[in-house]
Amino acid sequence: MDIPPLAGKVAVLSLGALPLSYALNHVSALSYPLGVMWMSALILGLLFLAIYSLSRSDIYYDPLYAVFAVFSFTSVVDLLIALEEDGYMGSFMAFYTKEGEPYLRTAHGVFICYWDGTVHYLLYLAMAGAIRKRKRYRNLALYWLGSFVMSILVFLPGNILGKYNSEIRPSFFLTIPYLLVPCWAGLRVFNQTQAPSCCTPNMVEEEQRKGLLRRPVDLALIIYLIFAAFFTLFRGLVVLDCPMDACFVYIYQYEPYLRDPVAYPKVQMLVNMFYVLPFYGLAIYALIFPGCSWLPDWTLVFAGAIGQAQFSHMGASMHLRTPFTYRLPEDAWASFFVCNLLYALGPHLLAYRCLWSPAFFLRPLPGPPAHHEKQH
Repeated sequence: MDIPPLAGKVAVLSLGALPLSYALNHVSALSYPLGVMWMSALILGLLFLAIYSLSRSDIYYDPLYAVFAVFSFTSVVDLLIALEEDGYMGSFMAFYTKEGEPYLRTAHGVFICYWDGTVHYLLYLAMAGAIRKRKRYRNLALYWLGSFVMSILVFLPGNILGKYNSEIRPSFFLTIPYLLVPCWAGLRVFNQTQAPSCCTPNMVEEEQRKGLLRRPVDLALIIYLIFAAFFTLFRGLVVLDCPMDACFVYIYQYEPYLRDPVAYPKVQMLVNMFYVLPFYGLAIYALIFPGCSWLPDWTLVFAGAIGQAQFSHMGASMHLRTPFTYRLPEDAWASFFVCNLLYALGPHLLAYRCLWSPAFFLRPLPGPPAHHEKQH
């Protein structure tokens, strides 16, 4: 997969968030929640108009260009929030975390801001650059889609169900477009044509004739998925207060962050159990039986989702904003890192395997019948 060039125009526009945030932080009218909401909506509206006037042809070619350009601006804002909350800078976004979305000051909120300000930001620039150069960006978009949806599925319910539900301000309703955009963007991305496969019908037929024992990489991935599925189910039972001794020991000695009343870790484990666990079962099926052409796309979606989830979960488990009672114990660091890093790495290896050698997952292609020389 070719890496698209980064969009310079979008990058320059997004960096305008720095002086703008600094200026707004000193506006007294933004010391009220309603003022923060209306100012945020106004800025996003003006930003869209600026992008539309500067890149009209790119938006006509692919409307997602406008989405990526606007979201790159918000990614820089999120990075400023994370850096300011961790004390690396000041006087930029204090007004917003105080009167707009105070739950961004939690450990989970800080780490989703870090992820959005780094990984999502680079993806936005790459995808916008691909649109400008009229290149394909489908795989990058699928990874972004999974990551973006996972962050929304955990963050919004966590805000409502956790201890910060009384801190919800009018700016919370600006997240409504964040619920609609992934649906529209997902439909557009999945409807994009896939890159032409380099596999010939004979290659597909030969690969699909191989048994599982002749595909050691697939066998190793199946073993991994089985263990990951059990780990997913186990942590889901832990946050549901399963009375088993193993669950009690795990939540108190290995991952006490799962008990944090902010509710983000509990929602994360439940999302994993209800969405990631079924995917693992389907992926095992697709690695055994050939012709499951849907797997390569969905491995990218779930790789992005689990990458974002594990980054936020692992970071928040250790962050100083997490109360000491719920923070990762020092004697559990090794087991915590090994389990959670493997849990994050596996889906990425699965996605790489599907993109690297997709012949097993392709539907049998029509081709000329094989000719065999007659034996004399």
